[in-house]
Amino acid sequence: MATGFMGVGRRMRSVHSIVVLLCLTCVWPAQATDVALVGLYSGKALIVIDGGKPRSVPVGSTTGEGVKVLSIEAGAANLEIDGHVRHLVIGQQAVSTGSDTAAAAATTLTADAAGHFITMGTINGAPTRFLVDTGATMVALSAADARRANVDYEKGEPGMVMTANGPVRVWRVMLNSVRVGDVVVSQVGATVQETNLPFALLGMSFLNRMEMKRDGSTMILKKRF
Repeated sequence: MATGFMGVGRRMRSVHSIVVLLCLTCVWPAQATDVALVGLYSGKALIVIDGGKPRSVPVGSTTGEGVKVLSIEAGAANLEIDGHVRHLVIGQQAVSTGSDTAAAAATTLTADAAGHFITMGTINGAPTRFLVDTGATMVALSAADARRANVDYEKGEPGMVMTANGPVRVWRVMLNSVRVGDVVVSQVGATVQETNLPFALLGMSFLNRMEMKRDGSTMILKKRF
């Protein structure tokens, strides 16, 4: 009888060891981080993370969840969420899907109070503020944005476009990369104009390479190619 109990004990220890090994080798999928900007005051951003209580985070500080407040401007803040820069106005929310998933690259945008989809991204690695514009044939940026992104636009193809303020001189160029959230697209056609723009327009030369799904105030961009 004692031998039988010893055999059962050995088997139980063996099963326990296997369970421990399985737990140690499990790779859990990255969790999404949900961040909302609910207020601004005195060099601090009031944010809500994953539906928790509002907390005041000073510029330059990072929360335990890895959300960093980069800068504050009138009615908005630039935050680093899961390694990506997001521009949020008060009342706006950003959901990061993480960067370690095997799924196709995708990013989620949230409209501001006026219904516009505004987000931070990069052009050739340089931080750029974008406005999603399905009416724009190409990505459009100002000469100042182009210089920050090291785009030698004056070597591009010159032309003219009509705007609400009349004809404007532009140069057609090719951008090495455009990034929004986890989505990176190479060789994107763009126009550069001499006049200042409050945002770079994220036009169809980028959006045509996405699956776009809008649900109310949320837009999901998923890279197709």
